[in-house]
Amino acid sequence: MAGLIRRNDIDEVRSRINIADIVGDYVTLKSAGVGSLKGLCPFHDERSPSFHVRPQAGRYHCFGCGEDGDVFSFLQKMDHVTFSEAVERMAARVGIELHYEDGGKAASDHGNRARLLAANQAAAEFFSAQLSTPGAEPGRAFLGARGFDPAAAAHFGVGFAPKSYDALSKHLMGLGYTEEELLGAGLVGQGDRGTYDRFRGRLVWPIRDTTGQTLGFGARKLLDDDQGPKYLNTPETAVYHKSQVLYGLDLAKRDISRGKRVVVVEGYTDVMACHLAGVTTAVATCGTAFGVDHIKVIRRVLGDVENSDSHGLGEVIFTFDPDEAGQKAASRAFAEEQRFAAQTFVAVAPDGLDPCDLRLERGDDAVRRLVDERKPMFEFMIRRVLSGFDLETVEGRVGGLRAAAPVVAGIRDPALHSGYIRNLAGWIGLDPQDVSRAVKGAAGRASTSARQPEQATPSGDRWVDGTAAGAGGAGEAPPAQGPSITQLPTDPVTRLERDALMAILQQPEAVGRDYALRVSQAAFTNTTLSVVRDGIAASMDDFDSNRWLDRVAEEVPEAFRGIVNQLGVAPIPEKEGRELSIYCRGVAASLIGRDLLSSKAELLGRLQRTDAAAEPERYRELQRELMRVEADRRELIAD
Repeated sequence: MAGLIRRNDIDEVRSRINIADIVGDYVTLKSAGVGSLKGLCPFHDERSPSFHVRPQAGRYHCFGCGEDGDVFSFLQKMDHVTFSEAVERMAARVGIELHYEDGGKAASDHGNRARLLAANQAAAEFFSAQLSTPGAEPGRAFLGARGFDPAAAAHFGVGFAPKSYDALSKHLMGLGYTEEELLGAGLVGQGDRGTYDRFRGRLVWPIRDTTGQTLGFGARKLLDDDQGPKYLNTPETAVYHKSQVLYGLDLAKRDISRGKRVVVVEGYTDVMACHLAGVTTAVATCGTAFGVDHIKVIRRVLGDVENSDSHGLGEVIFTFDPDEAGQKAASRAFAEEQRFAAQTFVAVAPDGLDPCDLRLERGDDAVRRLVDERKPMFEFMIRRVLSGFDLETVEGRVGGLRAAAPVVAGIRDPALHSGYIRNLAGWIGLDPQDVSRAVKGAAGRASTSARQPEQATPSGDRWVDGTAAGAGGAGEAPPAQGPSITQLPTDPVTRLERDALMAILQQPEAVGRDYALRVSQAAFTNTTLSVVRDGIAASMDDFDSNRWLDRVAEEVPEAFRGIVNQLGVAPIPEKEGRELSIYCRGVAASLIGRDLLSSKAELLGRLQRTDAAAEPERYRELQRELMRVEADRRELIAD
């Protein structure tokens, strides 16, 4: 069929791509044992990392929600692209020329994601070039007045949209883009008289994803005769979803991951000011309030996981204007605070200055001090609540206690909880025991509210060897249906069978065809793992191919495909620094040796029950078989 990519090309692209590099553009990954990486799942909300990536196998699997696949399925789910688009993107990344069945070409879907992204990139280049034209003087003046020189504008990709109804659309159509594509990208609008450029006479900021692809734009009004809003953003499109993007994240991502800190500001110029002042972890929302989807994005990049003290090691710092809008923004952020495992803070600049104005008036050091002198989110909110009461009166102190108690009741961390009870008592001048009782009462009243503490992770959702596997709290997706690796018994026999299968599925070259075949013929005690063993036996023809894991999954019943994929990505229980091939072949040899000992014991029993005088030939046959098994066992030990 024309347009279908040849299977050999697909396999070649898959083998050449390191899945960890692709997933790492979206999720901060950390070592989870030899050859295994883990991070927060991008497909469901969780507090502890259950998303595992196995570069050697080219697979990922989430033990919390059951999502599983290879690099192509990951891109399909994350970027909403077709399978062919995912293959084509990865082929371009590694420089492989694709061939299509019957000499056909890639399907020319002009509304697809790749075309929309390309149109946005072309528009970004057009806007950037326009910034140096005479008509863009208002834009250059705006930037200059805020302390941004041409180098800063170029660094952030800031451009200018000409005051014209069709300058951009004419330019892009000249490059081969259709009107339908420009509408699909949100670059033009549709009116009674036809299409028109959406952004006109405005300063324009490109909004990019973590991989640097331009998804949309934010544009600020500059001219007095512009009747539109102060800021105009790209509408919702197939590639731009304002609730899921953060301006500056492409530039801040690496430092956020390294420093475990993110600074959330309120505008594009604030992001620019922070980065130029040395706060290179600043990001901002794009024309919408900070919400749950933004939190998910930040947590994945931050690697925001809980530690043994029940809170994360990272920091999320919000900057808010002291005006009414800023206070509302603070309240919204606080309402979502407990979705973070990281500690949350608030930074409010003196005299009500935002980071951009603060840098302009007081310099880069002032911006850095603003962040360094942050206040804990809980302290900020408690003091904000108390500011509405006259604490010089008994009535005011009691009212303040009643208003602030629910805030303290919502603190998860036991040490922080106790500390803020003492602080609140000191701030309002009441006995700590009275404050403690009020907080307990508020916690009881809030037990059915949306801010109740999350339920504990079931103890069964763990690796049998002690490595955390499960998702963290409420709101997470249920485990996938079918047998799971986390449900396997913990006895040594089952663990040996599990580990041998993991080695064969993940490191077939290290185990070797001979050992893998012998394992596939060995007796298993666990019925679930024996199904996987049978799948391996049926797939030996593909043992050396890059479709090995997929092939085994295809051979088992559908309900068991999940556990095959889990075994294919789960961390191998071997310490870093040791020779992985020795371990893999060794664990397979241990299982083979166990099977040989079992066979030897069975043969000895049968030999003892056989009458040598009555059945001499049968007796000699059992002796020969026993000698063969013993020879195999000794050879295995010597190998």
